[in-house]
Amino acid sequence: MRGGVLGAALTALILAACASAPTPKPASAPVRHRPPPAELRPPHAPRPAPEAEAPDERVVPLTALRGWEAEDHAAALAAFRASCGAARDPAMAQICREARATGLLDDDQSERFFEAHFRAERIAGEGVLTAYFSPEYPARGKRSAEFSAPLRAKPADLKMVDAGTFDPSQSGRQTAARDAGDGTLAPYPDRTAIEANPSDKALAWMRPEDLFFLQIQGSGVLTLEDGKRMKAIYAANNGWPFLGIANPMRDRGLLARDNTSAETIRAWLADHRGPDAQAIMQLNPRYAFFSLAPDDGRQPVGTANLPLPPGRALAVDPAYHQMGDYLWIDASAPMLNGAFPAYRRLAMALDTGGAIKGDVRADLYLGQGAAAGVEAGRVRHTLRLYRLVPKDPRP
Repeated sequence: MRGGVLGAALTALILAACASAPTPKPASAPVRHRPPPAELRPPHAPRPAPEAEAPDERVVPLTALRGWEAEDHAAALAAFRASCGAARDPAMAQICREARATGLLDDDQSERFFEAHFRAERIAGEGVLTAYFSPEYPARGKRSAEFSAPLRAKPADLKMVDAGTFDPSQSGRQTAARDAGDGTLAPYPDRTAIEANPSDKALAWMRPEDLFFLQIQGSGVLTLEDGKRMKAIYAANNGWPFLGIANPMRDRGLLARDNTSAETIRAWLADHRGPDAQAIMQLNPRYAFFSLAPDDGRQPVGTANLPLPPGRALAVDPAYHQMGDYLWIDASAPMLNGAFPAYRRLAMALDTGGAIKGDVRADLYLGQGAAAGVEAGRVRHTLRLYRLVPKDPRP
């Protein structure tokens, strides 16, 4: 789960343009599995020309998907094999078994496997693609002037209840609550109230801006002063909505209107560490709690209880998608300067996020570490989304 799940996406934090960036990759190239140029790829056997998608056409062959030919199909199939067990649809489960029973396939064979088993169903409308990652931060066992923010465990008084307890319109949704002292339940305190209470049972101590970003991402790796590496695993949140701080910082003149990247925001918070930065971070009332475990070197686990394959896992809104849904993302027209021009690839719904709301809305997991973080902070693209539906096996 993201920070409210594995909560709100880092790029939900970023709603304006950012400045510097690396040289963009080709428009359709996946981030972690970049295919060779078309002229160097093995030739395909003759096939009918791709069908053009009519404006009102909902179901199309995979060959009609924009960017399909440039996809790294072998890498996509490897990720599919690893994660397709999350699917509950019987037809998808059968394809999963077939994929796992095949031997090693090259790119051309993998492409034909997908084309033989799936069609693409367009989900109506356009939305937004953002991205997230698993950060790595230093931490300490004792508090200091620099490492002054406590990493807190899930409080014993935090209970998950139906949100309809406090707002009938939210009935059916889970939220956090605590005993008000007279036997009744009250909403759990917001970030400001939580931070006003000193912690005597901190799991570790972090720089305040690092903890803030860890809570947004929902998981990460901490390196202690003795070199020991520990996984910070999302445990719960206080039930308050996630509110991004980029727009308020821009509106207050704290950041240039064309430079509100994640790196810029974090640098400002570090440079103004203390009451000024704390006041900005407290504009976001959502607060996440964690547990610690030894770092096993594996990718974090998402809502589907499976490790998230970098570049091939999506956080989605569970009101519209099931875990294990297989999707084609066609994301272009980046809204942030320095972003890669497009993300077009196969990915599986394996996670959820507090800021991920709507049917054409997705958050792409990009991996661990600083490089993944820089890239994730620049992903905010216009999204067209397709669900891959199994073909009828009958002739």
